[in-house]
Amino acid sequence: MQSRLSPELRQYGLITGNYWAFTLTDGALRMLVVLYFHQLGYAPLQIALLFLFYELFGVITNLVGGWLGARLGLNRTMNIGLGLQILALALLLVPVSWLTVPWVMAAQALSGIAKDLNKMSAKSAIRLLVPRQGPAAETEGRLYQWVALLTGSKNALKGAGFFLGGLLLAWLGFAGAVAAMAAMLALVWVFSIIMLKPDLGRARYKPKFTDIFSKSRAINVLSAARLCLFGARDVWFVVALPVFLASEFGWDHWRVGGFLALWVVGYGLVQSLAPYVTGKRAGRVPDGRTVFAWALGLTLVPAMIALGVGGESYPHEILIGGLLLFGAIFAINSSLHSYLIVSYASDDGVSLDVGFYYMANAMGRLLGTLLSGWVYQQSGLVACLWFSAGLLLLAAMLSLKLPRWRKSLAERE
Repeated sequence: MQSRLSPELRQYGLITGNYWAFTLTDGALRMLVVLYFHQLGYAPLQIALLFLFYELFGVITNLVGGWLGARLGLNRTMNIGLGLQILALALLLVPVSWLTVPWVMAAQALSGIAKDLNKMSAKSAIRLLVPRQGPAAETEGRLYQWVALLTGSKNALKGAGFFLGGLLLAWLGFAGAVAAMAAMLALVWVFSIIMLKPDLGRARYKPKFTDIFSKSRAINVLSAARLCLFGARDVWFVVALPVFLASEFGWDHWRVGGFLALWVVGYGLVQSLAPYVTGKRAGRVPDGRTVFAWALGLTLVPAMIALGVGGESYPHEILIGGLLLFGAIFAINSSLHSYLIVSYASDDGVSLDVGFYYMANAMGRLLGTLLSGWVYQQSGLVACLWFSAGLLLLAAMLSLKLPRWRKSLAERE
C-alpha cells in the first residue's frame, strides 16, 4: 500500500508515526514520574521541580534546534530527539537510591530537549511536504488540514499516554514500564533512521547562528500572541486547577489525573476538526482576523468562570463546564496558530522560523507554570482566571497586527 502513495504522503506518514510514538511515551513518562515519586513520598513542590528543566530547556532547544534543522536537515534533528528520549529513559533505569531530585531533573531536561527537537522537526517538515498543486487558497487549505491533523492527534495521544503511564506502572512497575517504553522507542528510532528522507528541510545556504531570531514581522507578532495564549492556559491549568480540584472539591489523585487526561484527549480531537469549524468547507482560509475573533471569544471564558466560581451557586458545575468550553475554544485557537506559523515560514530554512515560534510557546508555558503556582498561593484560583483573561485579551490585541490573506492570496493566483 505504501508503494501506491506519493513520496510526500509516505514521508508525512513516517513523520506522523514517529511523532505519535514519541508523544505517547512523553505523556506516559510524565504520569509515571508524578505517580511513582508521589508513592516514594515526595512533596508536591519537589515533584513540580522535577519538570522545571523540562520546560526551561524547551525555550533553548527550539531556538538552537531550528538552526540545527536548517543546517543538518529535519530528519537528523528528529532522530536526535528520539535518541535523546531513549537516553532520558535509560537514565531512569538505575537503582531507586540514585533517583534523587537532581538526577531526575537531569533526565527530564534531556526529555524536554528531545520533545522540542521532535516537535519542531515534525511541524517544519509539513511545510515542505504538503502538495502544492492547484490554486493558492486550495494549497493553504490543505496545509491547514495537515497541520491540524498532526497537532490534534499529538495532543490526543499525549492524553492517552497519561493513561498508559498509570497502566504500565501498575502492571510492570516503574523500572519495567521505563524499559518497555525505551525498547519500543528504539525500534521506532531505527526505522526512522532508515526510512526518512536524508536532506529534508536542509537550507540551501548555511544559516548563521544569529539567524535563529526571526526577521519577519508576522512571525514575531504571532510568536508574541502564542506566548500570551499558552501563558493564559497554564496560569490556571498546570498547578492551580489540579490543586483546587483536590483541595476544594475533594477529588483523589486518580480522579484528577483521569479527568485532565480526558480533557487533553478531547482537546486534541477538537484540534483535528478545527479546519471544518473555521470554514474550510466553505473555502475560507484563516488569517489574522480569524485569529483575533477566536482569541477574543476565548477571553470571555475564564472571565465568566471567575465570576461563577467566585459566587455561591453551582461552583462545581460552572468550573467543569467552563473548563470543557475553554478546552474546545482553546483547541481552535491553538490549531489556527499552528497553521499560520507553518504558512508564514520560509521554505528555505523553515525550521528557523518554526523553532523561533515554538521558543515563544515554551516561554509562555514556563511563564504560565510559574505564575500558576505563585498567583494561586497568593490569591487563589479566581485570581489565576483573571490573569488568564488578561493574557488572552493581550493575545487578541496582538492578533490585530497579523496579515490578512485575501489580498496576498489573490496576488499569488
